[in-house]
Amino acid sequence: MKKSLLVAALITGFAGVAHAETSVTLYGIVDGGIAYERVKGTVNGADYKGTRTGVLSGGQSSSRWGLKGTEDLGNGLQAVFVLENGFSVGTGQSSQGGRMFGRQATVGLKSEAWGQLDFGRQTNIASKYFAPVASPFGTDFSNARVGTTFGAADSVRHDNMVMYQTPNFAGFQFGVGYSFNNDGNQRFKQSGGEQPNTRAWTTGLRYVNGPLAAALTYDQLKTNGLPTSPAADRDVSIKSWNLGASYDFEIVKVHAGFGQSRNGWLTDIEYADFELGDGYIANDGMKVNSYTLGLSAPVGANSKVLASWGMADPKNGGVYNYNDKKQQAYSLGYTYALSKRTNVYALGSYIKNVAFQENLKSTQVGVGLRHQF
Repeated sequence: MKKSLLVAALITGFAGVAHAETSVTLYGIVDGGIAYERVKGTVNGADYKGTRTGVLSGGQSSSRWGLKGTEDLGNGLQAVFVLENGFSVGTGQSSQGGRMFGRQATVGLKSEAWGQLDFGRQTNIASKYFAPVASPFGTDFSNARVGTTFGAADSVRHDNMVMYQTPNFAGFQFGVGYSFNNDGNQRFKQSGGEQPNTRAWTTGLRYVNGPLAAALTYDQLKTNGLPTSPAADRDVSIKSWNLGASYDFEIVKVHAGFGQSRNGWLTDIEYADFELGDGYIANDGMKVNSYTLGLSAPVGANSKVLASWGMADPKNGGVYNYNDKKQQAYSLGYTYALSKRTNVYALGSYIKNVAFQENLKSTQVGVGLRHQF
């Protein structure tokens, strides 16, 4: 049960007496299960085969706990904050590089008339607006998530972000954010020196009205110019735009998305024991077109079936000459609600030409239990 702590403060001042109400909520998700995974094929010309059977951590939703709060400042204005920690059920360790509040750490102001302004570490607009409409899996369900095909929507998080989102106007909402350094503390720029910070900005427009939802987003990350960085990674502007939509026919909900990434990938590319990138991949000249189709359908009152296909099609390998092989992902999922807060799920995914590596294939099947509080 969601726990809320409501505190009413009586403040007496020279001008009179004011009443301020603050609410703080503890919330979270705990998700674990069992899965089998296999990666087999060729990696950079060498044969590879790896299998893993064991605990599945965050199979449907990444496990987390957090605190969020609001304070009524009067005239429809609120002070708001969110502190959210991600962790692994399998090990109990913090995710997001061991950060205490790696999923989100923001403070801001919110108004029904003027929108919301937040400061701190948070996800980009593509993950907020595009991911939920482009795929039935959104940013969830492990390898089935939309971020496997669209790097900009793979729960991309930026440090040092200022983000503004408008109120909802007849179903429309606009958002824009700017990060002064996307990973780690902001560095001083010395006079006449190179730009030491990796800057990022994100923007998008979404429309949600009845059965129809649509989103258009754009993300850009400019790598730093430090001479200590690899020459091919300096001052590279990674760009990504994405367009997605969904329509709920009641008996089935259909999802579709298209996008393009240039000069790199806005998240790591991971497979088996390999990982490319350090939060992003700068690859000047790289161009990838991404596509996805999906659907979800209720089965009775408590269960749902989800399915999707996604393809990331590299048109240019860039300076690192990535193989010009289309990555294709096929995914199937099922959820059954045991209560309002607890459900079981099953998932399966098959990916061909993983990370654009010719004949490298990934298979994942698993079942799990998710509890929300």
